[in-house]
Amino acid sequence: MGLAIGIDVGKALVVIIFLQAAFGYLTLIERKLLGRFQLRPGPNRVGPFGLLQPLADGVKLLFKEEIIPAGVDRFVFLVAPMLSLLGALMAFAVIPFGAPVQIFGRTVPLQVAGPSLSLLYVFAVASLGVYGIVLGGWSSQNKYGLLGGLRSSAQIISYELAMGLSVIGVLLAAGSANLNQIVSAQTREWFVFPQIVGFIVYFICAIAETNRAPFDLPEAEQELVAGYHTEYTGMKFAMFFMAEYINMITVSALATTLFLGGWHGPAFLPSYLWFLIKVAIFLFVFVWLRATLPRLRYDRLMAFGWKILLPVALLNAIGTAAWVALVHP
Repeated sequence: MGLAIGIDVGKALVVIIFLQAAFGYLTLIERKLLGRFQLRPGPNRVGPFGLLQPLADGVKLLFKEEIIPAGVDRFVFLVAPMLSLLGALMAFAVIPFGAPVQIFGRTVPLQVAGPSLSLLYVFAVASLGVYGIVLGGWSSQNKYGLLGGLRSSAQIISYELAMGLSVIGVLLAAGSANLNQIVSAQTREWFVFPQIVGFIVYFICAIAETNRAPFDLPEAEQELVAGYHTEYTGMKFAMFFMAEYINMITVSALATTLFLGGWHGPAFLPSYLWFLIKVAIFLFVFVWLRATLPRLRYDRLMAFGWKILLPVALLNAIGTAAWVALVHP
């Protein structure tokens, strides 16, 4: 019993430390890639090839003066960034990132927890992040922060509906909402091929869910200064961005699990490396889109979610249900 608890705690610590480190170096990789897209070198002064830039940024934010404006709701103002970060970290807990391994004679799944309805858990926990954004904007007593929070809540509600419908085809094909069983169902064929429409809808919604360009309207600087985090400084400011980047990793990992076979791959590399390679490809596309596409106008963003993505996702779910009923009555 004690060994099992120790292994579970160890897995949780490994995942948390990995996500924190991945956040720091994902910011560096993004700045490097954006520099290359824009014909400039990107960060290259701190450490060899700029590899210590995330450490320098972290130290700067840690020692930066923490300013709490007069008139804010102090408790909510302080809790909001923590709530966003907590939701981002918790969502990754049920994602299997490798084949089970043997530790001290025990078969240990490379997954912090594996509830039977793990996919529903991911959607439930990931949706908590918007509360941090809304509460942060509202508690700031700043009209730009409040508008950014309201935009984020409306955007996430709109695109979360289409995202939920986009994965119904995967649930029907796998016959389960357990992520381990969904990965096992893709041993012969990845779901991205029969569910290409659902995959496209999911990935577009994932970009909107993480407030990334071209859907980064909650922090549109030409309209809202900086949006929901206008009044935040230091580590509280960093927590919001940490949550955003960890959410990028989580939605990429979920896309890998649902549509690209999870950790399955040729045997010459460990399963967790195949998983990381697939996730890295999604993260590269996130950066590529930011460097390529202009920000949408807000009314067009909402119209696209409600008038195009939602009907397409609904039709895909209905078509998949009919196909499953006919093939496996």
